[in-house]
Amino acid sequence: MMDQKQFRPDLYYRLNVFPVRIPPLRERREDIPSLVQHFTQKYARKSGKQIGTVPAAIMQRLMRWDWPGNVRELENLIERSVILTTGSTLNVSLPARITGAIDAVEVVGNFEEQARIVSVLRETQGRISGPGGAALRLGVKHSTLLDRMKKLGIDAREVRNSGAYVAA
Repeated sequence: MMDQKQFRPDLYYRLNVFPVRIPPLRERREDIPSLVQHFTQKYARKSGKQIGTVPAAIMQRLMRWDWPGNVRELENLIERSVILTTGSTLNVSLPARITGAIDAVEVVGNFEEQARIVSVLRETQGRISGPGGAALRLGVKHSTLLDRMKKLGIDAREVRNSGAYVAA
């Protein structure tokens, strides 16, 4: 980056006095519970909340995720969760991609979501965007709907061309 003038050489040499390698969070999963507790307390204090419990099932799922955004991704998730929590138990709204092993609740939830999207696509004859599109009826952006359809294996053309649709 210094050769490409994207990083100041003097700053590099100042930072490189004593290099410290911190492994990514996915290589030190044993740190996740402590980090979750720390961030929960930090953001609970900031928002004047008393949150003392993190459900064990949620903690297990957090420990299975690879955390490509590292500690900052975990911190952002916990901050958002604290904001949305109303009781003393942390209410973590896990993103769909934090799945680890598939559990029955997710399968049922995905099936219900898939059925709802397919139903609306049938009503719109496979139209996704525009004034009469499925995205508008579902109350989401068309790009969000396309992403969900891709993840759920839904093809709008197949829905439009067949009465009985079964996802891949």
